[in-house]
Amino acid sequence: MTPRREAFLDHVKERGEYDTVEEAKRAARVVLALLGAHLVGEVRAQLAARLPDDFALILLNPLQSAEPLSPERFVRATAAWIEGATEQTATWDVSAVLSTVADTAGDDLLNEVLLQLPTGYDLLFGRPQPT
Repeated sequence: MTPRREAFLDHVKERGEYDTVEEAKRAARVVLALLGAHLVGEVRAQLAARLPDDFALILLNPLQSAEPLSPERFVRATAAWIEGATEQTATWDVSAVLSTVADTAGDDLLNEVLLQLPTGYDLLFGRPQPT
């Protein structure tokens, strides 16, 4: 693993309290594939550029979504894609991955990302916005 990829997965593993890096990797792949379906244009490209290469490719080649998912539906979709997951464990998975993405993105890019997402995603990223 490259140092950048290893560090990213270590953060996800720690935040998700996963037993293995494989669990962290599984969560990252699903969450980034779903997130990529919600982002477009330069924002998605800029975010991908800050991720390790294999995760950038996942973000740039997302799962298809007919419409933007609310935060609640995003969590349910994550649960559907992770074998054995419940909405509760999927919330944990989403939080572990998206809070790591938020750190990787930085505040300015994260604000651009949040502008493309339905209201409430700021909480999934662990960055509550003032109302």
